[in-house]
Amino acid sequence: MTQTSGRTPTPPTREQVHAAPKVLLHDHLDGGLRPQTIVELAAEIGHRLPADDAESLGRWFAESADSGSLVRYLETFDHTVAVMQNGPAIARVARECVEDLAADGVVYAEVRYAPEQHVSGDMTLDEVVAAVQEGFEEGMAASGGRIVVRQLLTAMRHQARSMEIAELAIAWRDRGVAGFDIAGAEAGFPPTRHLDAFEYLQRENAHFTIHAGEAFGLPSIWEALQWCGADRLGHGVRIIDDITVHDDGTVELGGLAAYVRDKRIPLEMCPSSNIQTGAAESFAEHPIGLLTELRFRVTVNTDNRLMSGTSMTQEMFGLVEAFDYTLEDLRWFTINAMKSAFLPFDERLAIIEKVVKPGYASLIGQR
Repeated sequence: MTQTSGRTPTPPTREQVHAAPKVLLHDHLDGGLRPQTIVELAAEIGHRLPADDAESLGRWFAESADSGSLVRYLETFDHTVAVMQNGPAIARVARECVEDLAADGVVYAEVRYAPEQHVSGDMTLDEVVAAVQEGFEEGMAASGGRIVVRQLLTAMRHQARSMEIAELAIAWRDRGVAGFDIAGAEAGFPPTRHLDAFEYLQRENAHFTIHAGEAFGLPSIWEALQWCGADRLGHGVRIIDDITVHDDGTVELGGLAAYVRDKRIPLEMCPSSNIQTGAAESFAEHPIGLLTELRFRVTVNTDNRLMSGTSMTQEMFGLVEAFDYTLEDLRWFTINAMKSAFLPFDERLAIIEKVVKPGYASLIGQR
């Protein structure tokens, strides 16, 4: 995609992609556990797993998630959520999440989860958020300042606790929580069911993203933006349905697609996950290719690292292999993500100028 004066750009190696600074906006805490951690936590509480050892369990998650069905994909969370019902377990999972992301070269991440799914024991919603924050802070401290991580609090779209979770996000806004989200099956559960929560968040000058346009089409995206006022779109893959590529190669954007591009609304795209849930056929056929050519505000994400057996390095290198992207292209994705983060402007700018740009400049200079 990128053209460098005087020579043909060279796609980076996997090692270079791993070394590059990366920014992650769409990652689920309960979708990124280490298999060994699940085995150990399940043993502590007597929860029965579909496999007894970490290697077999990891394989089971990947195979179960690779079904082409979002509903089946979401069922795999029954086991991860089951072992995250007490403070020490949640803090451990959060700490290991930060450690794993830092080891993958992620310098900033927003990690989301639904507090309401972790109170089947005796924890309150507030205690759940506190446990996650404890783990994040431990992980960041252990990284020596190499990564900054913030929470996104998610409400489940098939439940009725979105206002409660929105209020929780505001209560924790200056203590590690960057924003709000809704997730879960889209069909039959439109975002407008939670309009009171979104209106409350807007009155509080808060940031929020909405899962939309993954398993459901343009109406879900339209409602998320025009009724609910989403700052970002979780996935947003189906915006491609409003784009027509004519036989002569010309491209025509429908009204909604043009709005998304004109307004620079960030798309939190997760290629591996989108393929597993049937939202895309393959990396090479993923809408991210055309959307990048058309200069939508595209970002690259992992979604659920355990279920997809993935990492930011793997997601980005998959795109390199599919589209011959260069380090300059990966830098563009990364700056897109950092610009779109729910972090104060000066903090976003500092990470771009002091971490992202120098990190890529060093790698590009090595070629």
